[in-house]
Amino acid sequence: MISYLRDPAAIYARSFETIRAEVDFSGLPRDAEPIAVRVIHSCGMTGIVEDLRISRDFATSATAAIQRRKPVFVDAEMVRHGIIDKSLNVICTLNDPRSIALGNTRSATAVELWLPEIEGAIAVIGNAPTALFALLEALDGGAPRPAAIVGFPVGFVGAAESKEELHANSRGIPYATILGRKGGSAMAAAVINALAGAAA
Repeated sequence: MISYLRDPAAIYARSFETIRAEVDFSGLPRDAEPIAVRVIHSCGMTGIVEDLRISRDFATSATAAIQRRKPVFVDAEMVRHGIIDKSLNVICTLNDPRSIALGNTRSATAVELWLPEIEGAIAVIGNAPTALFALLEALDGGAPRPAAIVGFPVGFVGAAESKEELHANSRGIPYATILGRKGGSAMAAAVINALAGAAA
């Protein structure tokens, strides 16, 4: 029999201990450390802490939204499935028949379906840069304001640019993001998992 750690709780504990021992979180707000730990745990790369950008009001605002049972809008089913707490009101409109790609991606048009309920909610984008761009454009056009934005789109076209736009001008909304091409559904879901754990 191969010798390896088998206890799930012990695996989690050792993983988080390792991350905290190897990573300098001093560049982030103090209450963002649990979020950063979860994001690093989701990808196994301690070096990403240098690219994480979490606004000072993000953890407080997003946790309060979760405690108020506000919706958590996500851009991809992978993000929805990655969120551990199934009691959260997680909504993905990507496969809604009304999300028809007309002059933009389906991910971007799906964001339009968030707008009637987006006020005070959390917007989570872990896949499509066009969804993040569409959300920021909607806010520029006067759309209701979410409590927080989790912007982790991944890829080679538009991902870095959309996150740089969010970081440069979050439209006054608390946010968490990672600069560059990195990102993805697992990282985005990890942010919500950290917040849900804190809100429990």
